[in-house]
Amino acid sequence: MKAADMHCDTIGEIYEDRKKGGKASLRKNSFHLDLEKMEKGDYGLQNFAIYVNLKNTENPFRTAMEMVDLFYQETERNQDLIRVVRSYEEIEKNWREGRMSAMLTMEEGGVCLGDVGLLRNFYRLGVRMMTLTWNFPNELGYPNLVIKDGPKKGCYPDTDHGLTQKGMEFLEEMERMGMIIDISHLGDAGIRDVFAHTRRPLVASHSNARALAGHPRNLTDEMIRELGERGGVAGINYFPSFLHDWKEGEQKKSLICHMIRHMKHFKQVGGIGCIGLGSDFDGIVGELEITGGDKLPLLAQEMSRQGFLPSEIEAVFHGNVLRVYKEILS
Repeated sequence: MKAADMHCDTIGEIYEDRKKGGKASLRKNSFHLDLEKMEKGDYGLQNFAIYVNLKNTENPFRTAMEMVDLFYQETERNQDLIRVVRSYEEIEKNWREGRMSAMLTMEEGGVCLGDVGLLRNFYRLGVRMMTLTWNFPNELGYPNLVIKDGPKKGCYPDTDHGLTQKGMEFLEEMERMGMIIDISHLGDAGIRDVFAHTRRPLVASHSNARALAGHPRNLTDEMIRELGERGGVAGINYFPSFLHDWKEGEQKKSLICHMIRHMKHFKQVGGIGCIGLGSDFDGIVGELEITGGDKLPLLAQEMSRQGFLPSEIEAVFHGNVLRVYKEILS
């Protein structure tokens, strides 16, 4: 079953490895994802995120540009297996020719430094999807609250701080250009603002259902319902803490049964059309049943065993994501 995964952090892992003198490559590495594993897993499309931690770099824009350069170096070396895509038509062409597709995405709108011109330049470089925030406030808006110290240590929904005026400007420009708006990582108030001030389908590239796992990185039923009504898609995230509410002292595991439980909830609330894949490979930790891209067929097998129709499995694995891409990237 061909797979289209909306989010991984593999470029960031290679980037950090190279900084330490390592030789990790996109073709073969020890991480969750590489091209050899993707071939075994029957991947058709992988979104590769440029993830920048604003607190760990003095120059977020420069860091992002260095990672974009690495992305192009690695894809250019491996054109026999994968090609960069900027449009839906290019995805179709690669699939017809039996070649995988690589889409460049951005996981932290703060790398644009509040400058719409930089947003446009990232689009010119091939970025076709972007989260407005990661885990820190920036010029565009606010993530859900992260409290690191004290008795209330943890992560909580931010229902008060939405998008800034600059964030609204970015939304308008992203829709105009045809850059997919990704609401993963954004605070609850910010997500409401995105729904209220946009018209086209949206994605939550790597978020699960909050009703089943209470982490505020996940989506409420209200968000899932509206995402489905708008023709959007949420990518099931394989991270243990987003799949299950673990008790203190329990070993956190990412199990296929947890993923399917979330899929069934999404289907009930928003319809089968709002479900996709968003592994978050190479950006997550914990014991994973799907240890890498080569194990992805296990998910399709279990979905079938638990009663998903072949057409529904196809929709989740790639059909829903490609429908959104066709509408926005054509």
